Amino acid sequence: MNVWSSFLEALESLASNKLRSGLTILGIVIGVAAVIAMVSIGRGAENTITGSIQGIGTNLIFVFQGGTEEVRNPKPITLGDANAVGDHFQAPSVSGVAPVLMGDGKVSFAGESAVTSIEGVTPESGPIRNLVVSEGEFIGEEHLLGIASVVLLGSDVADKLFGRTEGLTGETVRIEGQPFRVLGVLESKGGSSFSNQDDRVLIPLTTAQTRLIRRTTRDRIDLLVVQAVTAQAVEQARQEISDILRTRHRTAVGADDFTILTQQDFLDTARTITSVLTIFLGGVAAISLLVGGIGIMNIMLVSVTERTREIGLRKALGARKIDILIQFLTESSVLSMFGGMIGIGLGWTISYIVGRIAAANDTAINPAIGLDTILLATLFSTAVGLFFGLYPANRAANLEPVEALRYE
Repeated sequence: MNVWSSFLEALESLASNKLRSGLTILGIVIGVAAVIAMVSIGRGAENTITGSIQGIGTNLIFVFQGGTEEVRNPKPITLGDANAVGDHFQAPSVSGVAPVLMGDGKVSFAGESAVTSIEGVTPESGPIRNLVVSEGEFIGEEHLLGIASVVLLGSDVADKLFGRTEGLTGETVRIEGQPFRVLGVLESKGGSSFSNQDDRVLIPLTTAQTRLIRRTTRDRIDLLVVQAVTAQAVEQARQEISDILRTRHRTAVGADDFTILTQQDFLDTARTITSVLTIFLGGVAAISLLVGGIGIMNIMLVSVTERTREIGLRKALGARKIDILIQFLTESSVLSMFGGMIGIGLGWTISYIVGRIAAANDTAINPAIGLDTILLATLFSTAVGLFFGLYPANRAANLEPVEALRYE
């Protein structure tokens, strides 16, 4: 018996019990669709998070207070440290430094309010952190020197307060009750639950120090954003920054009271977390495939019992053990194959719908359906069909012709 004949006979056998075959296929359909949808959504979330991190800027290094557990009283990062790191003679691999002072507070306008993050920045933050204004201008040296009451609004904050993101330059908002003139609106970078870069306001660093975000040490800052001259120079810049801060803070090697992370460190951490989440979701969805496989085994065992006399007659007419084995394996494979094909279409549809719902709720998750995901789900479903069809097929092939013909 050739494969084509086995395939046609399998179709004929399954068609004779359409409802039963359809319900069996449904288990595989749900399993394959769940695997494709869960993995694609997980990958979409990973792309969103990594894209958000990459949108911060390029060749970036982040320095903040705190190091090893042995250091009991870490010294804060200060503007003096920022100036030292920005010295080209001490750190030739560094092209720019942007100190940041961070806090949070209430921003209000005409009865509308929003609690958001407040960042005190310098003019260098614009090019280093890839901050672009959609209207107005960025914070300049004159604002820094004059301790000006000006603010740049993130697009989400602008939308909450004004219901729009255009025509806001010159308006006056209140931050913690103090009036600030709107200098401009930041270009939207897209947000996620991991990090929403549009839900923040920027003010001059000197203004933050004197009026909103006070620290015990006047020149203390919370974060130092450093830009390396090239992507290849990031590690060299990291080493230069470490040497400078160890000298200034008088710490020994291995007892740093500061932490230095590169953009790649953040990306690696985010990818690790999202990859584990994707594998977990895919594993949970794969359980549905196993349930579908058990359904195939159940139906094939019923089929063997119902067709015992048919099997005996075939053997009596010369059918070999391998012919019977192939016939029942083909039937189980056809069930899983059709289920896999329908499941691929259903999984793609679910992913598309989830993407549209996310977009409608301003959540930047675009499910990524890869060819490898489709092949994995399809091959796994086929393997499930073969594995769970093997026992019923082997049981049918081992029936004795005489006993099978006598079966009632």
